[in-house]
Amino acid sequence: MSGQLSPCTFFPTSVSSQHGTRARHRVEPFDASGDPTAAFARLKQLVASAPRTVIVAAADDYLHARCRTRLGFVDDLEFLLCPAEGVIHVRSASYISLFTDFGANRRRVEWLRRRFASG
Repeated sequence: MSGQLSPCTFFPTSVSSQHGTRARHRVEPFDASGDPTAAFARLKQLVASAPRTVIVAAADDYLHARCRTRLGFVDDLEFLLCPAEGVIHVRSASYISLFTDFGANRRRVEWLRRRFASG
């Protein structure tokens, strides 16, 4: 693990919280202040229970899932725990880059953020 999530493509079909992300792709990282390890474990459970979502890789500080949209497209969802920063970085992107995802990846991240924050 390099400490970086996969980069966003040029097309507006992804969002990411990591530094260096273009403004149109930018989302805020998830707050992991307090006990970052417990926060990441809770996020893993939340992702595992999300509809049409399958976890494909998990480690102490990394999570990769695939999410199927209602239209049948598959999107990648990644999280990276950064305890020193007190955050969990996120990236959600269309598996096949199209010209638009109609905001699906941003909505997914914000839906997860709301669920995560309500705890």
